[in-house]
Amino acid sequence: MNGIQFLTDDKGKRTAAVIDLKKHKELWEDIDDVLVSQSRRHEKRIPFKRVKADLIKSGKLRGQNLQAHPH
Repeated sequence: MNGIQFLTDDKGKRTAAVIDLKKHKELWEDIDDVLVSQSRRHEKRIPFKRVKADLIKSGKLRGQNLQAHPH
């Protein structure tokens, strides 16, 4: 792939990649999003209703009819 170089071990197995960020900035942003998401997967979650109520209480959101997206 143009703009991506792979580093290999002595057996030819790919072990790392060098990405040209000028050419593949969006690809890197997607990879970074996945890594951040995976690093947070064990964090305590806050129910949507509580987040919505807190935003309304703080004045950052009006009492709009927002619904959580189903999984």
